[in-house]
Amino acid sequence: MLRMTLRIIMTTFLLFIGTQNAFSTERIGRLGVGMTNQLKNDVTALSFKIQRSKSFAIGGIVGYDSNDTNGGHGFGLKLYRNFFEEPLLNFYGSFTAAIINQKTQTTDQSGFQFDITMGSEFSFSGLQSLGFSFEFGASLNKLDDFVVQTTGSQFIVTAIHFYL
Repeated sequence: MLRMTLRIIMTTFLLFIGTQNAFSTERIGRLGVGMTNQLKNDVTALSFKIQRSKSFAIGGIVGYDSNDTNGGHGFGLKLYRNFFEEPLLNFYGSFTAAIINQKTQTTDQSGFQFDITMGSEFSFSGLQSLGFSFEFGASLNKLDDFVVQTTGSQFIVTAIHFYL
């Protein structure tokens, strides 16, 4: 798993270096729709993101799984603040607030999740309508017990958005 992650990072890095005509991707006012696995109850969720200005974006997360033994749901709001922008890449800070629920064979637990993270969203030259994100930071969440933990998510877990 670590080797595969390193290969993906190196390939991405080489693609960025090999790009000759890279221009900043304009996403203001565009709706990004995609998926994320950021919820602590492990429910895959639909994700959306709207870039409101050059420095601010708002997003949301909605996930549902009707499985009685390993299901649940979650929904939340996410705020983004861009710190630094490069061609096909921006660095941001974000805050996520979500309500989560997890079903197991014996219990049905409800709780919350607050994440404070920093991350980056990048695109490839020629595929500017796809945005891949990764994040790291801290998560405060409660399903069974209240937990404070560090978090780090690669782009396969964090979010992939298609911008309309």
